Amino acid sequence: MAPTRGTHRSSGSGVRPAASIGIGAAAGVTAAVGLLFGRKAATISKVGKGHPLKHRLLDLAAGAAQTKYPVDAMSTYLNGFHMYADDMGRQVEATHFCIHLRHDLHQCVIFDRNAPDARLIGIEYIISEERFRGLPEDEKRLWHSHHYEVKSGSLTAPGIPDLAEHAYFEDLVATYGKTFHTWQYDRDDFPYGIPQLMMGFTDDGQASDEMIRARDERLGISTSGNRQKRADIPMPEVAPGANAWESGRTVQTRIEEVDFKR
Repeated sequence: MAPTRGTHRSSGSGVRPAASIGIGAAAGVTAAVGLLFGRKAATISKVGKGHPLKHRLLDLAAGAAQTKYPVDAMSTYLNGFHMYADDMGRQVEATHFCIHLRHDLHQCVIFDRNAPDARLIGIEYIISEERFRGLPEDEKRLWHSHHYEVKSGSLTAPGIPDLAEHAYFEDLVATYGKTFHTWQYDRDDFPYGIPQLMMGFTDDGQASDEMIRARDERLGISTSGNRQKRADIPMPEVAPGANAWESGRTVQTRIEEVDFKR
């Protein structure tokens, strides 16, 4: 008698569903790909929960075969905090991965944390003080200084040796950043809405102590220790026009309906 449709006759006395065979074979393929691609496969396997196996295998193949020059060029991992430009009460942790594109320009992609399944939440451009001072006045309102973030120790580069980190922040202390968050993850578990302008903190007592403490414990770092280590870094004079919110008035992005141009 032929095997019942939808089943597979094993070499033993039992009969196993065909679906079980497919799952087993797929698991074997996944394991083989993992052995071939190593760390990349292990990382990709942690994301995309609920994705069909086909998509996972395609992700593994693409991850191993494709060259991603902009991603490979990201040389610096920074962790800090941002606030919404129009609301100091909305404060979020921001994990940056940056490329030193030119001598006076860094570009960073921002995630909510450093993990394989991290959410992409924004971008930041970082420029030199000289470049900032040459910007139009309206443009300056979009930028914040990094003097306090560096000197307070709240901005950190986890895992970098102390001497290298100190040298890096000696340069960064006088820079300026323009940041937009594309995912308001403090409110929604989905990237609703339009990009929001963000700012950095400029004095003690602004950032949540609980937020800083939780970050420090998770990453195994010390914000207060960073502050002490950077005490010898000179505090720069902040260029006029940065940190516009300090005046009591600020700017923020809004949706505006306009005529379509043909």
